[in-house]
Amino acid sequence: MDFGKLFSKIFGISKYHFEEVHIDQEVIDSIIYYAKNADPFEFFALFDASIKNKILHIDNLFFLPGETSEEGAIIKTGMLPVMTSNWGSVHSHPGPTALPSGTDLATFAKTGLFHMIICRPYDENCILTYNRYGEFAKYKIV
Repeated sequence: MDFGKLFSKIFGISKYHFEEVHIDQEVIDSIIYYAKNADPFEFFALFDASIKNKILHIDNLFFLPGETSEEGAIIKTGMLPVMTSNWGSVHSHPGPTALPSGTDLATFAKTGLFHMIICRPYDENCILTYNRYGEFAKYKIV
């Protein structure tokens, strides 16, 4: 049984079903830029995206007010515009691993469908991606 599909049907998020994730190269470049410039603090951003032909296409980042430190980042999700969909998030780990912490997993469940973590030295090879359940996810840079 696929619990993700069952969960989606029960909670009405099946309209957000996608089979692939495409991310613009400019978004990847921005993630690398912000991670490097925030170091040794974390940075946190949300994805702006759309779904068409079963492809989640991430084409921009947006930032909410919040606080960052060497141990984490907190955003004020109450300031998210009402008409905005939570597609997912990206944040940096100012260390050698992009594996999610327990706090990251809780954040994934609350902030969308697709998530990225980038770690030092902050390049394309240092990005790991996850679905809202903390399982590894694939993506393609376009």
